[in-house]
Amino acid sequence: MKAHNKLNIRPEHIRESTTREKVLKNIRHALIETSENPFPDIDFESEIYKPMTEEADINFAIEFAKLGGKFVFCDSASDMLLKVQAVFNENGWSEAFCNEASLSGLLNHAGIKVKPADWNSEIMNVAVTSCEFLIARLGSILMSSKQLSGRRLYAFPDVHIVIAFTSQIVPDIKQALAAIRAKYAGKMPSMVTLVSGPSRTADIEKTLVMGAHGPKELYVFLADNIT
Repeated sequence: MKAHNKLNIRPEHIRESTTREKVLKNIRHALIETSENPFPDIDFESEIYKPMTEEADINFAIEFAKLGGKFVFCDSASDMLLKVQAVFNENGWSEAFCNEASLSGLLNHAGIKVKPADWNSEIMNVAVTSCEFLIARLGSILMSSKQLSGRRLYAFPDVHIVIAFTSQIVPDIKQALAAIRAKYAGKMPSMVTLVSGPSRTADIEKTLVMGAHGPKELYVFLADNIT
């Protein structure tokens, strides 16, 4: 007996079409003959996460460390200067790529040579950037193409250092996206990305490799807003 084919209940012109045409015609049929929503009571507005038990900055630090990031809290502008200087000295780094004037000033005061990055730059070791927002629940960093650092400085270097302030911390992705829409008056950047810890992959023979698609090390220096 010939097996029953569900497509046999379709009109003749659909049964005789190619596979691609059948798919497109079925989609068109579904759009024309719409059915009622079987789940009308689903609430898409309420929060789906439980409230965080820690303060936002503490929660960010905890989750960021879980992802392999290195978190440094700074009490003041002078404290940040000293701690940035200490990290560079401990690792033997003498220079950094940076395209932001305010951060270049910090690095210069710390005795660190600053190099601007462009598409002709040589291989980058250390890059210093700001960020758009820090997402407390995930321990992730929101970056965008509209930052002065551009796209390259958080993807190419072996070490990525982020300078951030407590005013940039938001609870979740939802609030981060709302804030970035407001910041750019509805003209979203061409690219928005979440950085969640150093780059890692286990695609090759299930062996964990760090830095395959981005920085091997990720630092966040966080301070209260410095005036």
